Amino acid sequence: MKNAIKRLLSPLPYAASTLLTRAVVFTFARWEVHGREHVPLEGPVVFVSNHLDILDPPLVAASVRRRLHPMAKRELFEVPLIGWWFWVYGAFPVRRFSSDMGALRVARNYLRNGAAVLMFPEGTRSRGGGMRVALPGAAMVAMLAKAPVVPVAITGSHVRKPHVFWAWALRKRPRVTVSFGEPFMLDGSASGNGAEAATDQIMRRIAAMLPEDLRGVYGDASGGAIIAARAREVSRAAADAGAEAGDTAAGPTDAPD
Repeated sequence: MKNAIKRLLSPLPYAASTLLTRAVVFTFARWEVHGREHVPLEGPVVFVSNHLDILDPPLVAASVRRRLHPMAKRELFEVPLIGWWFWVYGAFPVRRFSSDMGALRVARNYLRNGAAVLMFPEGTRSRGGGMRVALPGAAMVAMLAKAPVVPVAITGSHVRKPHVFWAWALRKRPRVTVSFGEPFMLDGSASGNGAEAATDQIMRRIAAMLPEDLRGVYGDASGGAIIAARAREVSRAAADAGAEAGDTAAGPTDAPD
């Protein structure tokens, strides 16, 4: 019964949110959308984007002509009074920085039903900085569901909210762009090194649509290496160094959370 009610009502808050987002962004920013012709209007699609600001999910959704189901951090669904909105909107929760297989199954099921999902593999906002090391969930979902990936590049969405009103009043609206790349299929295994290589492929396509200062770990200087694998090796080396230091210390130390 609960699922039936959610299916019945969810188009309404999604449509209302999308219209409101379009009105707000059009009013307070110079909003540009590029590559909209690359967006499939039907069938399963995994939209994968860089992440600058909390407003990125509705911004991407407002930039296309089909409904998206964004993956969002679980904490948003637990906020009193407004958490229910994310459910009826059509978003689905994920425990960030963990192997949340339940969230990946939800995404896969949406795709199997011909829907589109929106995922941000960095796991958190870069707050206007360069791209961070991506997690493999989006690539795994796309390969398991045999769905095409559409890379999405966002620029300019990280604006200081109080100042945007002054910028509007002074007719100095910030430029916000959403660019869609051509859809492509991923090859290989959805586990282990295959997922990491596929994730790297996705993120480099996004990086290619961004200015150099927003590419972060996927910048030109990082070419020739799988970023996820490199990050794990750095973490392992740091852990080994810490263990060696601990062996020579007077007693054990607690690792940071």
